[in-house]
Amino acid sequence: MSTRLGPTRRRSDVRWRALLGIGAAVAGVLVLASGRYGYHRDELYFLQAGRHLAWGYPDQPPLTPFLARLVSAVAPDSLVAVRLLPALAAAGVVVLTGLIARELGADRGAQLLAAACMAVSAFLLAVGHLFGTSAFDLLAWTALSWLTVRVLSGGDERLWLAVGLLLGVGLLNKTLVVFLPAGVLLGLVVAGPRQVLRSRWLWLGTVIAVAVWAPNLAWQAANDWPQLELSRGIAAGGSGTSEPRELFLPFQLVLISPVLVPVWLAGLLRLLRDPALRHVRALGWAYPILAAAFLLTGGKPYYLGGLYPVLLAAGAPAAVGWLRRGKPQLRRAAMAGGLALSAAVSAVLMLPVVPVTALGSTPIIDVNYDAGETVGWPRFAATIADLHGALPAAERPGAVLLAGNYGEAGALDRYGPGLGLPRVFSGHNAYWSWGLPPESNGVVIAVGVPIEQLERFFGDVRAGAEINNGVDVDNDEQGVAVYVCRDRRQPWAGIWPQLRRLG
Repeated sequence: MSTRLGPTRRRSDVRWRALLGIGAAVAGVLVLASGRYGYHRDELYFLQAGRHLAWGYPDQPPLTPFLARLVSAVAPDSLVAVRLLPALAAAGVVVLTGLIARELGADRGAQLLAAACMAVSAFLLAVGHLFGTSAFDLLAWTALSWLTVRVLSGGDERLWLAVGLLLGVGLLNKTLVVFLPAGVLLGLVVAGPRQVLRSRWLWLGTVIAVAVWAPNLAWQAANDWPQLELSRGIAAGGSGTSEPRELFLPFQLVLISPVLVPVWLAGLLRLLRDPALRHVRALGWAYPILAAAFLLTGGKPYYLGGLYPVLLAAGAPAAVGWLRRGKPQLRRAAMAGGLALSAAVSAVLMLPVVPVTALGSTPIIDVNYDAGETVGWPRFAATIADLHGALPAAERPGAVLLAGNYGEAGALDRYGPGLGLPRVFSGHNAYWSWGLPPESNGVVIAVGVPIEQLERFFGDVRAGAEINNGVDVDNDEQGVAVYVCRDRRQPWAGIWPQLRRLG
């Protein structure tokens, strides 16, 4: 019995040196930029989650915290080391984009163009700069797309087993990747080839994916599915990177680069209309299917980002054909200029290129929310330490730190011990499950917790300080009040359920 599906096609040679060179250049740029500014709030959180290893967390699966634990063991307190893995993941995405282009009939020039378009994209540089689930998620989407295209283009059907294994690992990193096979399966139903759905290897691969994912599913089930609750909060706009629904589609024009939209749009049209790509048309249909699903459910605009490597790979041959017509020298100059402009704009907006002292006077944070969340954490912790040091000597040993969100708590966990601060507690996401303060009558220093909430729990709440990052960057912590609280009105066991917050 044959283990191949679809047409077996003659492929161009892979320009390995050039593809690896582009990937290495991206990784090199990301590593060079990795030590500027500081930790992102999510990075601080992942480092602490890595100290509380589990098969799941209220807001994520276990893989990224596990990787954070490994990095901390090898190079503790190194921001550059923390960001090395996402830089390598970004390099992998670039190389795989070129390989997908090859599977879709691209010659060596089109392979390089596809890889170059991905390399200069705003989305890739944004996720490749920070340690988090998104960098590894993008790599998983791209690798899964490459394997899927290989099978549908006449590759061995047994590759579905590798797809299943990779999907399972991807689901241990970020649940978002489940939408890729869902979109492709619906695309197969709509556009075929439907005989793929009868492949036993496809369904064996599905079993493998579920088996690998099962420990996280079991954890979620045992904890009342907190990620579903979190997803509802995100859909309602309860995230710093959430955008209004009316901006979902316009946002797609800037995820790669506005000047490179014709490349990926040509790829989408080619996947949907080119008879030569009929065998992979399901990947083209996955884009409008998932766009509609995310738009209707309140998904973030970047949720479609994992499909752009495929679209760029499919569009690159059409772009190369355009370059070779009419006045090729002029067109090549225009393409080179577009790539250079995209690289420059993406780097300025998504990487810490602008001096931190000037960041607050630029529109960068309006475009890239995450840039502001990498500024000011050492000064934040120092402000809390100054307030703690100003307490009467008798109150300091029993003082408790209470943070309103995981970024604040993570910063105090990271910098607090060196400043003589006590342990921090928070009701946000996984921090809530890591323990509540001891039942003592110690003074509480609270930051990021609404005063209305504090006044329910304490008889004496006084403003003690205000957070100022010192560089006029308008991020989530700038201007936040810090309170000194005494005379707790009820046991922590009664307060703690009221402080639990997912988001």
